[in-house]
Amino acid sequence: MRLDFTFTKYRELCEAMVSSDYAILTVKEYLTMGKKPDKYIILRHDVDMRPERSLKTAQIEKYFGIYATYYIRMTKEVFVPDLIRQIVELGHEVGYHYEVLDKARGDYERAIEIFERELSMLREICDIKTICMHGNSRTRWDNRDLWKHYDFKRYDIIGEAYLSVDFSNIYYFSDTARTWNPKYKIKDVSDSINPMIKRTDDLIRIIEHEEFPFLYILMHPDDWCDELGAWLSNFVARKFKNVGKSLLGWYWKTIKYAENAFK
Repeated sequence: MRLDFTFTKYRELCEAMVSSDYAILTVKEYLTMGKKPDKYIILRHDVDMRPERSLKTAQIEKYFGIYATYYIRMTKEVFVPDLIRQIVELGHEVGYHYEVLDKARGDYERAIEIFERELSMLREICDIKTICMHGNSRTRWDNRDLWKHYDFKRYDIIGEAYLSVDFSNIYYFSDTARTWNPKYKIKDVSDSINPMIKRTDDLIRIIEHEEFPFLYILMHPDDWCDELGAWLSNFVARKFKNVGKSLLGWYWKTIKYAENAFK
């Protein structure tokens, strides 16, 4: 069995998608199309780190005739204009991966100011029509809560990748924390059905057999690579991080429960 979370394995996943009867949609396409296909996959990538790996997956997808949505964090490492332009030129959608409540430490007025500034910076490079929150397990805030106080449509945004999707009949698969196991997801979660799978091969089989009509796949390219040294480094680092994430998940749930109890 080949190693998982490699570009080689991702090519196998792409091959399964294009060989199936699924229509592969960007988030923007999903939100703007009228009648939806009988079977579809919403394909999304969060560019959290190592943006050169996102360019690699964008090139792989282009080879297969697949177009996905890439959400860009506004950090020094990820906000690389030339690389972002290359992803757009390959035909993919680029969106804004906002984390402004984290940056503003819960100050909503400051958070919306950061949102406006960063969105403007990203729009100097390409058209931005959809956004998606970044889920940082080390903070107590959920960046989606910004929209309890403001309306993203004021900024010519047509939708948010979690809030604007009808998850009632969509099967959601996320590789957050370099695992498809839902138990390690703290903030990258939805109200959808979350089937338990362990490997990318499990997801490939689901697609090949077309077990579910509607899928939403979130993939983080920074955790995928072919070089053995880098793969092993990722593997070990994620093992330690996932232990910490489990503890943090319990901690934030305890804090939230305590806050609600004393309201």
